[in-house]
Amino acid sequence: MAVEDRKGYQGCSIKGERLMGGILSRSNHNSNVGDLIEGSQSASCKRQRTSDSFWDYSPRLIPSLPDEISIQILARLPRIHHLNAKLVSASWKAAIMSPELYRCRKELGTTEEYLYLLTKTEGDKFLWYAFDPISVRWQRLPPMPAIAVNDEPRSGLSGIRAWNMAGSSIRIADAIRGWLGRRNALDQVPFCGCAIGAVDGCLYALGGFFRAAAMRSVWRYDPIVNAWSEVSPMSTARAYCKTGVLNGKLYVVGGVTRDRGGLTPLQSAEVFNPHTGIWSEVPSMPFSKAQMLPTAFLADLLKPIATGMTSYRGKLYVPQSLYCWPFFVDVGGEVYDPETNAWIEMPLGMGDGWPARQAGTKLSVTVEGELYALDPSSTLDSARIKVYDHQDDTWKVVEGDIPINDNSESPYLLAGLLGKLHVITKDANHNIMVTQADRQNHSAPSPSTSANSLQKNLHEVPEPVLGSEANMWRLVALRSGGSAELVSCQILDV
Repeated sequence: MAVEDRKGYQGCSIKGERLMGGILSRSNHNSNVGDLIEGSQSASCKRQRTSDSFWDYSPRLIPSLPDEISIQILARLPRIHHLNAKLVSASWKAAIMSPELYRCRKELGTTEEYLYLLTKTEGDKFLWYAFDPISVRWQRLPPMPAIAVNDEPRSGLSGIRAWNMAGSSIRIADAIRGWLGRRNALDQVPFCGCAIGAVDGCLYALGGFFRAAAMRSVWRYDPIVNAWSEVSPMSTARAYCKTGVLNGKLYVVGGVTRDRGGLTPLQSAEVFNPHTGIWSEVPSMPFSKAQMLPTAFLADLLKPIATGMTSYRGKLYVPQSLYCWPFFVDVGGEVYDPETNAWIEMPLGMGDGWPARQAGTKLSVTVEGELYALDPSSTLDSARIKVYDHQDDTWKVVEGDIPINDNSESPYLLAGLLGKLHVITKDANHNIMVTQADRQNHSAPSPSTSANSLQKNLHEVPEPVLGSEANMWRLVALRSGGSAELVSCQILDV
């Protein structure tokens, strides 16, 4: 190799190292790494890049450094810069998309929490977005896989394969209307009732309907490779099921299935191990209170259904209702204990006081060991947050109303992000709002509590939400939502 060429390669090597150092030295994640990458392609390297790139030619990620050290350097790179880092070379792209890098991020404690939001737009089109709370930037995910009819049956799809598959959020009220005779209700909206879950750094879309038939299929989104793939199907075809995570495993309970007699509520449950890819059976929910109805007529008329599920204090809590459209009767719920592999009745105060949303569904989230639920108030523009006190078996109101626009089809979602309670809703202008609460205030403060103390706890959020309790809630993000409906939200720490 000519001396002049070696000097050129060395110049390119130095600039590549400067690129890495420039990115890592920036504390502001909003900086654009594209300018740094462009800088690495300066005049001293242009001649070499017309042929083979030095980065593709070099056997190491960063010249003069072992790959073990290079991986640790890349593991410190914020995820918001990964897209640009993949453009450096094929080896960098492979490293960024490797499981080894993310194992290293866990060991170094450099993983980052993102909020993943699923919306449904006009025409029943489903869109996923990822929100980085540090850089306050949104990224759009690739579309969920498609579904088409396949001549040969395929595990999990029973003759169905990928074509425009999406996690649906058709309200359970719509499904119930279909159960009670609305013709072709499930055929008109494909893939309705697909449940969403998250475990081991991946998103999961489970079951749902296709051409009025319940599915067993399970699709997984892996943020490492930024792609969807099909995994082992559930043992039971189901839609409108509830999901929860406990001890690193994904649990699925309830829902409905379809047989020759029509749609039938399910009491069964199963659990997915993401490391082995295997589904295992869990004892069915007893629905004990549904067995206590006084007459056979009521037992046939009122159908038991699981209306939510959350992981709390090492157990799975499943609120339940009896329904006969348009009426819902809360009947408490049941609790699954993995140590005994059995269901027990939910504490009375917990079940009776669990706030209900639309059509009896009950949303909740556990943040730093505390169980929260949102209780819509009598007005259309506000709601209250409640926290469960397990010692007193009561739900207590958290100080500060949260503004919501209850005219929306899906007025709110709950999430626990960066150790704080978040509410995702839409304002009167159809913007999607992500608001953050001071979770440490479980009850109304005394008159001596200063606004400055609340402000100190929320210094990292940019501005207050307008309202009477401006110190309680802060606006974290705002983006145009148009007519999109909020479907689901999940948190991934990758």
